[in-house]
Amino acid sequence: MLLTITSTTPPATDLGFLLHKNPARVHEKELPFGIARVAYAEADEDRCTAALVIDIDPVALVRRDRGDRRRAAAPTLAHYVNDRPYVASSFLSVALSKVFGTAMTGRSKDRPELAATALPLEASIPVVPCRGGEAIVRRLFEPLGYEVTARAIPLDPAFPDWGDSRYVDLTLRATVTVRALLEHLFVLLPVLDDDKHYWVGADEVDKLLRRGGEWLAAHPDRELITRRYLRHDRRLTRDALARLVAADDSVGDPDGEQAGRDDEEAAVERPVRLNDQRLDAVVAALHGAGAHRIVDLGCGPGTLVRALHRQAWVEQVVGVDVSWRALEIAGRRLGVRDLPPRQRERIELWQGALTYRDKRLKRFDAAAVVEVIEHLDPPRLDAFERAVFGDARPSTVVVTTPNVEYNVRFETLPAGQLRHRDHRFEWTRAEFSSWCDGVAERNDYRVELTPVGPLDDEVGAPTQMAVFRR
Repeated sequence: MLLTITSTTPPATDLGFLLHKNPARVHEKELPFGIARVAYAEADEDRCTAALVIDIDPVALVRRDRGDRRRAAAPTLAHYVNDRPYVASSFLSVALSKVFGTAMTGRSKDRPELAATALPLEASIPVVPCRGGEAIVRRLFEPLGYEVTARAIPLDPAFPDWGDSRYVDLTLRATVTVRALLEHLFVLLPVLDDDKHYWVGADEVDKLLRRGGEWLAAHPDRELITRRYLRHDRRLTRDALARLVAADDSVGDPDGEQAGRDDEEAAVERPVRLNDQRLDAVVAALHGAGAHRIVDLGCGPGTLVRALHRQAWVEQVVGVDVSWRALEIAGRRLGVRDLPPRQRERIELWQGALTYRDKRLKRFDAAAVVEVIEHLDPPRLDAFERAVFGDARPSTVVVTTPNVEYNVRFETLPAGQLRHRDHRFEWTRAEFSSWCDGVAERNDYRVELTPVGPLDDEVGAPTQMAVFRR
């Protein structure tokens, strides 16, 4: 099994920094199914090619499967004689994650700016099993910006009348980051093969969204990709597609643009230190409710997660967001990887959508939803209510949202304009009170409303906070 990745941007040997593999030597890694080796076929100023070669041991595969009850079966000749050692399949995906794991995170300690740079890259895989032929290869890769060369491999060159096999010789060219290339290959190679060598469970949904979260939601064949990646498991496919749909609103919104919008809102509220007052109010409300295990729904860059993690009375805090990019930013700001083991156990970051039920949320005694609901389309508020108040049902839920009446007091905000260009709505005090009363009544909670920020006799406070208890 062979994959080559080529860079032609001088100095081309920078590919070694991006892959975290020195071109001067051969790298080996033992895998459960064989040995993976990385060597450089060429490495000079103008052209650098890294080759990933995987030697699969069919006998070891049979022994492993016989020890796995979910895959155990009486061995046949097909267990020992098959195409797996020679074709790009889910084995290659696993090897990519194990051998190029750091590269797939988009990090480079020595050249961080290079890791975020799109470069002209070429990936070649001589034998790719492809259910659907060249057409399906183009459907999967061309929407991602690749120039695709896929040559069907004949069953036997000596007998052309026999026709073509189900394998293609594949070459992909695009100007992309190394991280994007590796993630695309990781997800789409098993999709082309339409098979996986291991049992697929719920954790595969998280893996798919982690590797495809930034591009899969916008892909025109996301349903086909999801179904094949999850081995046609209907339940898992429905879950993954639901979470992708929830993330779809943010697709196409560049990180810089979203950050700019957040900065605009922060600039408006900064003169009254509203963000600090809001965080202090939410932390105080959670402490007063006796909460110890708290989930921050829509955590964004992790500001509240960090504030709660500093509190000795908090046993665990988990940040949840639909955006993998936001979670990566939060992870870096929180320095999760560098925390001492005990502190690291108290903090987690999860991908998830607020409008879909998530059984993981049932383990918390409190949830915080800070400046989030106004980013939801109004028709989705019912789904949010069912997921949080109806299904997860924490003992305490703290919700904050802007008071639109106060906007006239912000000198830099034209009258009637919302504070953030991504807000779908902003409520008056009466509208927020009515919604809270309805949620509390329908879900057997009681609710208390509190103003946050400087209180104006005419228009109230800039932020409205509701504390739901049951």
